Amino acid sequence: MPTAQPATAGPSRLWSTEAVRCGERLDYWVGAICEAFLEMDCSSREAEAFGGRLASRAVEQISVNQVIASTQDVYRTPAAIARSRRSHFYLIGQADRPWHVRQGGQVAHLRPGDVALVDAAEPYELHFPQGVHCMSLQLPRAWVLQWLRTPESVGPRVAWRDQGWGRSLSALAAQLARDPDSAAAMPAEMFTQHLGALLVAALEPAPVAAVSERRLHQRLLALMSEQLDQHGLRAEALAQEVGVSLRTLHRSFAAADATFAGTLRRLRIERAEALLAQPRLAHLSVAEIGRRCGFADASHFVREYQRQRGITPGARRRQA
Repeated sequence: MPTAQPATAGPSRLWSTEAVRCGERLDYWVGAICEAFLEMDCSSREAEAFGGRLASRAVEQISVNQVIASTQDVYRTPAAIARSRRSHFYLIGQADRPWHVRQGGQVAHLRPGDVALVDAAEPYELHFPQGVHCMSLQLPRAWVLQWLRTPESVGPRVAWRDQGWGRSLSALAAQLARDPDSAAAMPAEMFTQHLGALLVAALEPAPVAAVSERRLHQRLLALMSEQLDQHGLRAEALAQEVGVSLRTLHRSFAAADATFAGTLRRLRIERAEALLAQPRLAHLSVAEIGRRCGFADASHFVREYQRQRGITPGARRRQA
């Protein structure tokens, strides 16, 4: 069987069947998914005309993978697990076609946009009867344990595209399925924390916030407002300042139907809007207004302001 070799070096890797003869493509593909992910078996009723493309990008310890391929059935067997030196979790979502996963005697039938968390330490089957166009995030077990209280389960855990925070996780999955490089659009640490917070909110929704949790959330908001001018304001530093764990911090935001990253962006834009409306600050450039709100890059400030307000900071100032 040909060894699957990445077509490019560096932070992104690519495997494609285009350069392989038709009769050898499925064998090549099995090698590719074993190299990119874990040891698995794969079959396809389109073996003679099989085609597949796998793009992979590392974001800190997480591997962001885009898979586009012919119809296939993937099997993680007990024998493959026994031979594996590592076992990850995989967060999988199809962009535009249904699929289903079988694990622990349970079957989850997923629509386009639904997302499933699958434990590779247990046997599973992935079935893509209409082909593959999916995002597959490879999540280290230690990383998942930092976020979820109960990561292990009998079967797959599903975040439904139309329920609670599953909507936001579904939107992120669809974006990465179409453009895996968009994971690099924000700082790596922010991306992984945003993903972890969505994972918690979608798979382990918090109960109604207690008084203590509401107080914690209000305290965090106050501290964030005081430190908005600090570029690189981090959730870890804030958690340490109030004396709680990072997981507790993110859960307090989830209980308030929010995330740390989303709240930080909202507060910064609200502060910027207030500054832009003050006549006494008319001498300050737009870049300086952004800097005072924690944006180190002027273009990033303009893009984020326009995304949230539908108008550029300069146009908002002229209105004021």
